[in-house]
Amino acid sequence: MKKIILALSIVALIVSCKNETKENPIKTSIALNYPETKTVDTVETYFGTPVKDPYRWLEDDRSKETEDWVSAQNKTTFDYLEKIPFREDLKKRLSDLWNYEKAGAPFKEGEYSYFYKNDGLQNQYVIYRFKTEDEEPEVFLDPNTFSKDGTTSLGGISFSKNGKLVAYSISEGGSDWRKVIVKNAETKEVIEDTIIDVKFSGMSWNGNEGFYYSSYDKPKGSELSAKTDQHKVYYHKLGTSQKEDALIFGGTPEQKHRYIGATVTEDNQYLIISASVSTSGNKLFIKDLKKPNSKLITILDTTDSDTYVIENVGSTLYLVTNLNAPNQKIVTVDASNPTPENWKDFIPETENVLSPNTAGGYFFAGYMVDAVSKVLQYDYDGKLVREVELPGVGSANGFGTKKEESHLYYSFTNYKTPGSIYKYNIVEGTSELYRKAKIDFNPEDYESKQVFYTSKDGTKVPMIITYKKGIELNGKNPTILYGYGGFNISLTPSFSIANAVWMEQGGIYAVPNLRGGGEYGKKWHVAGTKLQKQNVFDDFIAAAEYLIKEKYTSSDYLAIHGGSNGGLLVGATMTQRPDLMKVALPAVGVLDMLRYHTFTAGAGWAYDYGTAEDNKEMFDYLKGYSPVHNVKEGVQYPATMITTGDHDDRVVPAHSFKFAAELQAKQSGNNPTLIRIETKAGHGAGTPVSKTIEQYADIYGFTLYNMGYEVLPEKVTDAVKD
Repeated sequence: MKKIILALSIVALIVSCKNETKENPIKTSIALNYPETKTVDTVETYFGTPVKDPYRWLEDDRSKETEDWVSAQNKTTFDYLEKIPFREDLKKRLSDLWNYEKAGAPFKEGEYSYFYKNDGLQNQYVIYRFKTEDEEPEVFLDPNTFSKDGTTSLGGISFSKNGKLVAYSISEGGSDWRKVIVKNAETKEVIEDTIIDVKFSGMSWNGNEGFYYSSYDKPKGSELSAKTDQHKVYYHKLGTSQKEDALIFGGTPEQKHRYIGATVTEDNQYLIISASVSTSGNKLFIKDLKKPNSKLITILDTTDSDTYVIENVGSTLYLVTNLNAPNQKIVTVDASNPTPENWKDFIPETENVLSPNTAGGYFFAGYMVDAVSKVLQYDYDGKLVREVELPGVGSANGFGTKKEESHLYYSFTNYKTPGSIYKYNIVEGTSELYRKAKIDFNPEDYESKQVFYTSKDGTKVPMIITYKKGIELNGKNPTILYGYGGFNISLTPSFSIANAVWMEQGGIYAVPNLRGGGEYGKKWHVAGTKLQKQNVFDDFIAAAEYLIKEKYTSSDYLAIHGGSNGGLLVGATMTQRPDLMKVALPAVGVLDMLRYHTFTAGAGWAYDYGTAEDNKEMFDYLKGYSPVHNVKEGVQYPATMITTGDHDDRVVPAHSFKFAAELQAKQSGNNPTLIRIETKAGHGAGTPVSKTIEQYADIYGFTLYNMGYEVLPEKVTDAVKD
C-alpha cells in the first residue's frame, strides 16, 4: 500500500470586513492509503515506437479484478471525502437551493400542450400536459417511476402526426443503449412490445403509421466498451414485431457510417437521411414518401460540410449548411434536383454563427455574437421582419413550434440569471414573461462580465467571469475555470444551481470560449482539431494566467474543471502546467489518446483528434499530449479528483481508471489523487438529482479543502462581520 499524509495548512484564510482582516491558521491531515494497482507487460508498437500500457487490464469492464479495483478506489475516495468538515454543509445548501419548481417551455402535440417539470428534488423531470392554460395540468409521464433508485431516465420522446401516439426511449444506469416504448397518448396505455438495443437515435414518425429509428448490431463482448461503427436506420410499423422492422439504410458496405439519422419533414412528404463517419460532416439523402417505391436521391455525397433540411414548402427544400460558409447559411433548392450547384442563398452567411429554427410560418435566425444570443425573424420570402427583443444579455433558446401555431415559447438565461420562460406572439413580435424561477438566489447580488484575453499565438479569446458583487481582487478568491473546446460545441451563458452555490461562497466562475468550439464558426472549430489541438490547451492556460495576472485568483486558489472532451482539456493542462492550479477536476474524460478510437463509438471523434493509426506525425502529436502518457515521475501534480461512471459507454471509464493509476503511482508531494466512480451512472445525461447533488458536494468540498479551507468561506466571512 502506498501511504501519504496530507498536511493542509490554512495560512491564507484572510477575509476583509471594512478595514479589518482575520487570519485563521489551522492544520489538519487526512491519511490516504491508495490501493495497489498491478501492472502488466503490455506493449504496443506504433510506427516503430513501443508504448507501454501497464494498466491495459483495467479496460476489461466485465472482470472481477476491475470490479474489485473500483470498489477499493471508491473506498479510499469516500473515506477521504467523509472527513472533509463542511461536506454535509455543502450538500445541505445544494439541496436547499435545488429545491424549487423548475419547468420547461410548453410544446404542442395534437390537442395537448406538454411541458417538463421538476417539483424541486425529484430525481427526474416529469412530463405534464394541458389542453388550455387555465386548466390544471395532468401528469403524462413520470420517469421517477421507471426505477426505485432513479437511475432509469427518459431519453427522447416523439409524437405521431396527430399527437395520439407517442414513442419514448429510456436509459438504464446512464447507458447510451436505449429501449423504446410505444403508447397510446390519450389513454397512456402501452400498445407495443418494447423495442430494444437502440443507440444514438431519435424516433421520427411517418404520419401515424410507424417511425424511423437508428441503432447498431449488438457488439460481441462488452456492450459498454466494444466498438460500434456501423449505424443502421430501421422503420418500425405499428402492429408488427421488432424483428420485422425494415432496414432502410446502412446495411451494406457502401452505406457503412458511424452515425445515421432519419427524420420526416413536418408535412410527411419527405424522409431525410443524414450519414456521418465522424462527429463533423455528413452526407445527405432524400426520399419522397408520397411516391411508392421511390428511390433515395443524393443531396450531398461527401462529408465536407454539416448540412441538414430545416423546412420544405412542397418540393422547395430549405437547407442549413456550412458548405463554403463557415458561419452557416440557409439555401433553397428543388427536391427533384437538390445538389449544391443548384442551391440559392435564402439567408446568407454573416460574420456571426447562425442557428435557425422555424415557427408559425417564419424563420427565426439565432446568432451568436461573442457567445451571446441575437435573434432575427424572417418570412418565407427571406425578408427580415424584425429583431426579437430579448430580456437581456445571455442565451435565448427555443423559437420553434409547428407552422399553424400563433405563439411560441422560449427560454432565457445567463450565468447569474435562473432560466425563465417567455411567451412570444409570432405575428406581433411581443414577448411576455410566462414562468419565472422562484429560487432562493438574487441575481442582483452578482455580476457577470465578458473579457477578451490573448492566447499564446496572439489569438483573442472571450471569457465570461461571474462572481458576487464587491469581491476584492486580491488573488485569494477560490476560482473554478471551466472549459470544453471541441466538437464545434459552444459554451453560451446559462444558469447552474451548483455554480450558484459556488458563487455564494465567494467563489468565482470563469468560462472561456476556447478554440475547437463553435462560437465563431467552422474556422474556430478547425483551429482546435488534430495537429492544432494544442491551441485549445494554450487558450485554457492563457485564461488561467489572465485570471491570476488580474488578481481574480492565484495558483493556490485556482481549480480547473471540464467533462468529456473537457476532461481531456483538464488532463492535458494539468500535465503540461501542474504549477498553474491547486486543484484539477477531470470528469468522464478522454484521457488515453492512443486508444480512444477502439472503444464504442470513439472512432467517430477522429475528425477532432485524428488517431494514432493515421500516420507517424499524428501518433507523435497525440502521444505528446495524451494525459495517460504524460504523467511523469517526481512531479507534484495538483490535488486531483477524477470523476466517472461505471456505465459510461461513450467515454469508457477505462480512460479515467488508467489516468488515476498513473497519477497515484507517480505523484510527488502530498497532493491527493483520487477517483470517484459513480455506480449505475453513465456519461451524465439522466443522472438523478440526488446523485448530482452528492457529486457537486464532493467536488466543491474537495476543491475548497485542498485550497486550505477548514470551514466554508461564507461562514468565515460571516464570522468576521459578526
